[in-house]
Amino acid sequence: MQAIQKYQDKSAVIGILGLGYVGLPLMLRYNEVGFSVLGIDIDPEKVEKLNQGKSYIEHIPAEKIEAARHSGFEATTDFSRASECDALILCVPTPLNKYREPDISFVVNTTEAIKPFLREGQVISLESTTYPGTTEEELLPRLEEGGLVVGQDIFLVYSPEREDPGNPDFITRTIPKVIGGHTPACLEVGLALYEKAIDRVVPVSSTQAAEMTKLLENIHRAVNIGLVNEMKIVADKMGIDIHEVIHAAATKPFGFVPYYPGPGLGGHCIPIDPFYLTWKAREYGLNTRFIELAGEVNSSMPDYVVSKILLALNDRKKAIKGSHILILGIAYKKNVDDMRESPAVMIMEKLRDLGARIAYTDPHVPVFPKMREHHFDLSSTPLTRENLAACDCVVLTTDHDRFDYELIRAHAPLIVDSRGKYLAPEGHIVKA
Repeated sequence: MQAIQKYQDKSAVIGILGLGYVGLPLMLRYNEVGFSVLGIDIDPEKVEKLNQGKSYIEHIPAEKIEAARHSGFEATTDFSRASECDALILCVPTPLNKYREPDISFVVNTTEAIKPFLREGQVISLESTTYPGTTEEELLPRLEEGGLVVGQDIFLVYSPEREDPGNPDFITRTIPKVIGGHTPACLEVGLALYEKAIDRVVPVSSTQAAEMTKLLENIHRAVNIGLVNEMKIVADKMGIDIHEVIHAAATKPFGFVPYYPGPGLGGHCIPIDPFYLTWKAREYGLNTRFIELAGEVNSSMPDYVVSKILLALNDRKKAIKGSHILILGIAYKKNVDDMRESPAVMIMEKLRDLGARIAYTDPHVPVFPKMREHHFDLSSTPLTRENLAACDCVVLTTDHDRFDYELIRAHAPLIVDSRGKYLAPEGHIVKA
């Protein structure tokens, strides 16, 4: 098949639609193995930066973008150029709307944008996390509107993204790639597309099975984090340190996987993806009570941390109103600059609404970014002994490795630790 041969000899042009935390690493990988890559994004600022050899994601160095530019990578906002590509890989956001329902408008709009420029021999791969059935219900009919037959003229696959930003142990190449095709021919072309870039490709029987695989991975994590967050609350009431318990339990060499509690869930996947399945399950008359309960527990954690701050200040005869509170770390996880769904931001908003004076320090986020739903006109405060001592309370929300934890312990008058960094009990440290 000619479509497969192009990937084997690397003459295919790879189109990446959406150049964010998923699309950009994928672009670099295809560029690295010798493919010509065209990136398409609706954000002209991103496109301009990339074409200048600059990066807007902290853990992706500008030198890598610059090298990709010199070896043929180009970014554009012009969707008509999709016709130049042999593969079109969609890496666009799939958030929830305000009713906690799936918002697949980015997927639909991107598909509509490329639809007039489709041609024979192309493979379209959706990587965005979504509910089972999206590929066949939303992409398939749109791709066939112009008369092209999927599985014969063009090929359609679903291959969920698996990125773990800030984790040096796993990169795009080494994370196994699950892929499902609409037809056996679609799967065959999809495997050829990914096999040159990814060490291990794992085929499944359908696009729905691949979509469900991604949801199971993230629901597994969300449910277990929900469990350990609930255990944290119980252990705290009993005067037991949950982190000590987890470390002890993790010595069991079978039947236990350690998950760690925190101030809530963040990132684009774990807080959102479970609700994609609960929404779709209603179509079949099913209630996913287990998943929804975990979601409730995890969603309540910012309130739990705030209550711990209130009680800690109250014990020191201080009101929350007017208190100077320093938030340590506002990215959703350690050692990254990603702010999506960050529980730290939710804690900041709740404290601000209660009248606290909020500041933050985060070596990965020098200026509070523009966000769709959260607004703070703040820059990162330097982490000095003077700034720590001037606070009424310091709240550890994201445990970046670059923080000087001994400096914080020595000079903060009150520490509310939601990450379990301070295991030794001290009078000015409150575990949350």
